[in-house]
Amino acid sequence: MQRLLNNAENYVDEMLEGIYFAYPNQVTSVGNDLRCYVSKNVKPGKVGIVTGGGSGHLPLFLGYVGEGMLDGCCIGGVFQSPSADQILQTTAYVNQGAGVLYLFGNYSGDVMNFDMAAEMAQMEDINVMQIAAGDDVASAAKENSEKRRGVAGIVFLYKIAGAAAEAMLPLEEVYRLTQKAAENTRSMGVALSSCIIPEIGKPTFHMEDGSMEIGMGIHGETGVRRGKLKAADEVTEELMDSILRDLPYQDCDEVAVLVNGLGSTPREELFIIYRKIVEILKTRHIKIVHNYIGEFATSMEMAGVSISLLRLDEELKKYLLMPCSTPFFVQK
Repeated sequence: MQRLLNNAENYVDEMLEGIYFAYPNQVTSVGNDLRCYVSKNVKPGKVGIVTGGGSGHLPLFLGYVGEGMLDGCCIGGVFQSPSADQILQTTAYVNQGAGVLYLFGNYSGDVMNFDMAAEMAQMEDINVMQIAAGDDVASAAKENSEKRRGVAGIVFLYKIAGAAAEAMLPLEEVYRLTQKAAENTRSMGVALSSCIIPEIGKPTFHMEDGSMEIGMGIHGETGVRRGKLKAADEVTEELMDSILRDLPYQDCDEVAVLVNGLGSTPREELFIIYRKIVEILKTRHIKIVHNYIGEFATSMEMAGVSISLLRLDEELKKYLLMPCSTPFFVQK
């Protein structure tokens, strides 16, 4: 394991200490728990938004806490869920009297702990609503969409929810807009290599050189097929075909596009992918309103890429394009 770390058991907490030192005016922890990560600038009277999940995915999840986006994030160990107690502690901090929206990926541990935290929050008279993002079309058939995993498309939900809350909309409206964004978001990815969890010290799974797995999850969950690595255009066509067939999209639709590197994919290759996405959407007469190209939801040092599309209407477009500023994500 070629890693710049000290003790693997301290990997997450030392990372968090570094972030708090780097951005002291923007983020802090709740009490003595480094893993309850919150904005220093929570707006009075605003709906609070809390997310959470395992470490190893930076800038997901904590990277989206800041002005115009999220208010708090609970961080688990690498690929591990945060606890219900941590979620409750974070909820109490960000609650400003207008209620709190939980927004997290659809994974069993996260679902269980956010459910428990919501029940405890209600007992403390904090109104909580929940959305579990499930944008990964590879992880379940359309008729079983409630089983789909949440991947990089959750960033679109963060953006919509954060902007709606910043506009001082009530909790029910923030929920409605975010749920609309969830229903119109689709993602699919491809992995080219494994990754190493520091405390384990060896690859999570094995992939032969020159191979790829279409639809693999961000924790190494099984995809739809493994085969020989193809040219970038062919891979992009396969991913886009699955996304475009799932909603389905229509001529003259407007979309936002997110091209996400999984941890060790050069940005040059992400732009090669985006070039083909533009070509494909032009042939379908689908207009790109906004694009995001970079690393938004990684899997340690995994090589690969995911593509996410958010189909827009005028309402979603308004909130997508509003400004925001976090230590990891800025939109002017």
